Amino acid sequence: MDYEQILYETRDAVALITLNRPDRLNAWTARMSRELTDAFERANADPAVGAIVWTGAGRGFCAGADVNDAFARNLEERQRGEAGREAVRLDRNWVEVVREAKPIVAAVNGVAVGVGLTMILPCDVLLASERARFGMFFVKMGLVPELASTYFLVQRMGFGRASEMCLSARLVDAAEAATGGLVDRLVPHEKLLDEALALAGSIAANPDRQLRLTKQLLTRNAADPDYEAVMRREFEAIESCYTSPEHREAIRAFQEKRPARFRG
Repeated sequence: MDYEQILYETRDAVALITLNRPDRLNAWTARMSRELTDAFERANADPAVGAIVWTGAGRGFCAGADVNDAFARNLEERQRGEAGREAVRLDRNWVEVVREAKPIVAAVNGVAVGVGLTMILPCDVLLASERARFGMFFVKMGLVPELASTYFLVQRMGFGRASEMCLSARLVDAAEAATGGLVDRLVPHEKLLDEALALAGSIAANPDRQLRLTKQLLTRNAADPDYEAVMRREFEAIESCYTSPEHREAIRAFQEKRPARFRG
């Protein structure tokens, strides 16, 4: 696929994906969604890539859905008596796209509101610039949150903070987002991309198979109160690892007193 609204490049073992509509604060479009899905799948298929960094060009990360591209067209179709379209239409289940991908570090460089926030909540690690701002603006648009954000936001912030953020629809600054657990780390703006790439690089040094299995376990077990089912899934995964070449390489590297080589 030719990319028009994102940029894709690799930095060593890290794929760097950048939303690239800076004149519109990287507002979301259906085209952008398709390009993002393709970029994640491209990174997943590249054995030289171990992790992904996702950021935005210019002053913003993503200022929500493009009103003309998404909401206005949807409303016009419905007013004509047509079935209309989902304003935020995705070719695939977005949570599956993110949770089945190689580890993703989101580097939020500016405003992230609406779908600009909900689409990154399932990422593995959220880093935020001191200039970042976050908002669940759905009620102000006469809508409700989407992309399983009412689950992931509660997982990150707790019920009370998530409720207040969704119901007030106010803008939250980076410091409050970090204190409240919405983001995992607050970073000086000029160091954001470097820190995100460094973190992704340290993740990418680990074996793909075990990284993906660990993500699967976290996805399935995080909210499962049945600890026996949780342990069963872990046991099945670790059994598959015991005979893997990655496990053998880790043991050999330890015995030979050298770094393990999992890639290339």
